[in-house]
Amino acid sequence: VSMLIMPSFSDHQQGNTMKWTDTQRIGEELFDTHGDSIDPKTLRFTQLRDLVLALPDFDDDPARCGEKILEAIQQVWISEAE
Repeated sequence: VSMLIMPSFSDHQQGNTMKWTDTQRIGEELFDTHGDSIDPKTLRFTQLRDLVLALPDFDDDPARCGEKILEAIQQVWISEAE
């Protein structure tokens, strides 16, 4: 029996959405999307939250977001930028 290997698709096509707990991936996506135009060190958490909510693959309840999660996302983004 041979196995058929399916071609890979982007996360969005697979329905692999991001949740607030995906801080590493969210930070990387924000860097990829806004790395040349926004300094993550200067963002207020309200601005960071809005940027996360605007990511195409992000799908989670805005009420589940807290300061610790936003701090973690910001640190990933800063690390990616350095």
